[in-house]
Amino acid sequence: MNSVWTLLVYVVLPLWVIAGFLDYLCHRTSDIEHATGVKESLIHWLMVSEVAVPLLLAVFFRINALILTLMIVCLIAHEVTGYLDLKIAMATRKVTIFEHQVHSVLEILPFTAMLLVMALHWPQTVSLLGLGHEAADFSLDPKQVPRWGEIIPPAAVFILFVLAPYAEEMLRGSRAKRVHPHPGSR
Repeated sequence: MNSVWTLLVYVVLPLWVIAGFLDYLCHRTSDIEHATGVKESLIHWLMVSEVAVPLLLAVFFRINALILTLMIVCLIAHEVTGYLDLKIAMATRKVTIFEHQVHSVLEILPFTAMLLVMALHWPQTVSLLGLGHEAADFSLDPKQVPRWGEIIPPAAVFILFVLAPYAEEMLRGSRAKRVHPHPGSR
């Protein structure tokens, strides 16, 4: 097995999921539902989407110049959204030093993952710059569908440690809004 692939799948992606779960725990500890509630949770869902799109593309489609370009766009969107998220959070609740550290990890791991994918697909990466011996391929070519045994374990981990916690966060924010509506609203 390629060492770059091993680092990506068995180090970077698990650390990313762990950091996402730690971020959720930080939100829970800071009583996010009464500070920013649904608003910040929606931003978190947007950030999850900005990460999920490139991951799903990488799993189901051949990585070429098109997929790499979409990964770059999603990474930039994720960084902008992360900035806005932190700006809102810091204005409305206590963001601890630990949460800042977790955010640092959540900012660098998508970039790290993208660099590793680029290294694995170097000819198409340099083709984006007009370099190398391959032409940039902007077609959308499906890969052979991964076996269930390759999909189910990581999908289950993602559901348990990313989607379910952020769904619970959204639910708490929604409930808090109904119990304590914004001042001036009826």
